Amino acid sequence: MVSGSTPAPRTRAGDEPDQPVRLDQAPGASEKTLLVLEAAMAHGRFTDVVEATGLAKATTHRILATLIERQFVAVAADGTYLPGPKILSLAGQAMARIDITAIAQPFVDELVEKTHCTVHVGVKNGDEIVYLIRADSDKPYLMPSRVGLAIPLHTSGIGKVVLGGFTDQGLERFVERVGLPRRTPNTITTLDGLRAEVAEIRRLGYALDREENVPGVACVAAPIYDTTHTVTYGISISTLTLEHSIDQIEAMAPLAVEAAQKISAALGHTG
Repeated sequence: MVSGSTPAPRTRAGDEPDQPVRLDQAPGASEKTLLVLEAAMAHGRFTDVVEATGLAKATTHRILATLIERQFVAVAADGTYLPGPKILSLAGQAMARIDITAIAQPFVDELVEKTHCTVHVGVKNGDEIVYLIRADSDKPYLMPSRVGLAIPLHTSGIGKVVLGGFTDQGLERFVERVGLPRRTPNTITTLDGLRAEVAEIRRLGYALDREENVPGVACVAAPIYDTTHTVTYGISISTLTLEHSIDQIEAMAPLAVEAAQKISAALGHTG
């Protein structure tokens, strides 16, 4: 072969030869592989993978064979495609390296600028919420909170959006474990009360803390979803009730939901 020349593409029996195409008209080899991998993870059957990618059957079959050989895709007993051990290993490594604080911080800063209120991001830890981020506004006061502070799920806005993802049985077991201790006169302390609150949170897509954890402090919170559609995190807009009424705080709910959706997407959640 002459130095610098490009070998002619080889074809297999039954496969169509590659045709000259413009780069803006058809995907390259790498993009075709990614298209097939993504489709195989979403669709179990070969015909569905072909339809999802828009590629020729022979091309799709050839790429799938390579992905199976390299253990990115596995084949179940019924012939459907599943995530292979290699992609599961890579996914686990990627999840272990996710830093929610680094991912969420730009969206938190944006929310503080829009609302001029304190914004928190918290994570479920057992039966409590632990604050991972607290970003203060330009107000001359600070919220009585800090990064690392743990508070009960049932007394906080973030905790209640996490409870919104519990099953009915999970909610009952939670109440049996913690007993719903009172933090303020507004704290929910009965299973029926918590059930009604969770039903409303599921309907609205956000939660309110009506001075249920600290007197004089209220918030609106929205759920942050991970790749498994699990609510492990939440984001809240907090303020003093001397400055904002509950109605005014609830009016900021769309901003909290929007920020939560952006963080969820950055974490890899789709849907």
